[in-house]
Amino acid sequence: MSTHPQTATRRRPSAPARKAAARRRAVLRRRLLAGVGSALLVAMAIVLAWPQFHHAVREITLPLRHEDIIRQQAHDKGLDPALIAGVIYAESHFRDGQTSAAGAQGLMQLTPATARYIAHKSGGTQFVVDDLGTPQVNIAYGAYYLRYLLRRYGGNVDFALAAYNAGEGNVDRWISNAQAHDRALTITAIPYSETRAYVQRVLTVRGQYRRSYAAQLGI
Repeated sequence: MSTHPQTATRRRPSAPARKAAARRRAVLRRRLLAGVGSALLVAMAIVLAWPQFHHAVREITLPLRHEDIIRQQAHDKGLDPALIAGVIYAESHFRDGQTSAAGAQGLMQLTPATARYIAHKSGGTQFVVDDLGTPQVNIAYGAYYLRYLLRRYGGNVDFALAAYNAGEGNVDRWISNAQAHDRALTITAIPYSETRAYVQRVLTVRGQYRRSYAAQLGI
């Protein structure tokens, strides 16, 4: 009996089997290449579409319309165009034709009484209330009123915005009360939570408009 281990002999695959294996490897390579190619195409499409997608998302979350009018009015009245945009955002979200329960109209939500006062002060002798539905007139009058409030409150943006939202009488009372109690004239002096939230919202989106639309607003 032999003590040497037996060496197994390996049979080479037949020619048809080798051809079949080669075909399978070729199919697998083609599928892998096709998958890589598809992934590259998808990646390229995302890269190319991203600016448009980003713009669309920005338009939904931070819309901007009538930027030419905003730039013009900001320049004419010495205002920050981003502040005007922030007020429009807070008041109407840049939707034309808005009318509140209190009768405030248009992009900057001006009441007919306020608009008539502005028309009288600015020489708008041909003004009619329906003009508030026109973006040019509405933004011009809103910017005029905003400048008036800023001057009235010594450039204090918090109180100017508070007056835009809640009226000058309320803000005058809040300032007098804060002074009587020796409190700082800051947003904390505004007792209405709704008005405080309004002021904070306008200031927040003003910063966002500066960052996102600097070129469009001429900043």
